[in-house]
Amino acid sequence: MGNFAVIFLGALALLAFMVIMYMVPLRLWIAAKASGAGVSMLSLIAMRLRRVPPDQIVNARISAVKAGLEVTVNALEAHYLAGGRVEMVVNALISAEKAGISLDFKRAAAIDLAGRNVLEAVAMSVTPKVIETPKVSAVAKDGIQLYAMARVTVRANIERLVGGAGEATVLARVGEGVVSTIGSAVDYKQVLENPDMISKAVLKKGLDAGTAFEILSVDIADVDVGANIGAKLQAEQAEADKQVAQARAESRRALAVANEQEMKAKTQEMRAKLVESEAQIPMAISDAFRTGRLGVLDYYNMRNVMADTEMRQGIAGSVKREPGTSEAA
Repeated sequence: MGNFAVIFLGALALLAFMVIMYMVPLRLWIAAKASGAGVSMLSLIAMRLRRVPPDQIVNARISAVKAGLEVTVNALEAHYLAGGRVEMVVNALISAEKAGISLDFKRAAAIDLAGRNVLEAVAMSVTPKVIETPKVSAVAKDGIQLYAMARVTVRANIERLVGGAGEATVLARVGEGVVSTIGSAVDYKQVLENPDMISKAVLKKGLDAGTAFEILSVDIADVDVGANIGAKLQAEQAEADKQVAQARAESRRALAVANEQEMKAKTQEMRAKLVESEAQIPMAISDAFRTGRLGVLDYYNMRNVMADTEMRQGIAGSVKREPGTSEAA
């Protein structure tokens, strides 16, 4: 039993020593002390309890102190707990300090928490970045289509990184400026001869307002000639006018055919009424004979008048025909 108790106490002591060494990062405390970035032992133990990795906080503070920056442990720990990237923020502060850019920890932490890469932003402030627009299609006043591609040189604006628009907005605004400038050109040759007119017009518009960047230059990399949009639109308009005219002509023709059919129907109706009336004449004559209103002599006189009338009409028709022509002709 005595040996078992000694072994148990030894294991317990070893476990307690390991827990103490974990809770009290002695190595980090010595490193911070030796670097002049003093971090108290209680602060390191509190980081363990708050589940904050002490090595990240201590290493970031040592880097800041060595670079001549004063960043407190509480500020680093608070930024980590807020979901920030402590090491990147400290590196960005060091880069800004070396480059002579005004940037404090509060603003750098805000930029990092906003989801932007603060270290890359500082690098872009020192070394501008070139972003390229896709080919932009525009049409000059003479109807010729042009394709232009621009290279935009931008520099990050630290003051507007929080809340400022990104690269997509800059590219969209530059593309809009290119379309507007080409559209105002009288002749497409004018754009081909002086592509810098696009750059000057775009830069005058102040397209970087409200963005996280400052536009340094806009250079037209390529201009290609596309289709003759004006001629194409005119041809399409002429074809549309032709179809409209054909539709109207077809409508008039259909109306004329309908009127002709209506006139034929009316003529047939009138002929039918005439035939019906002529069919009633013998009946009327017969009735007149029966009632005594018409005698035989009167009837023959009427027939003579009708025959005389038919003869006169025949003579008049033969006189009106040209000499040498036959009735069959």
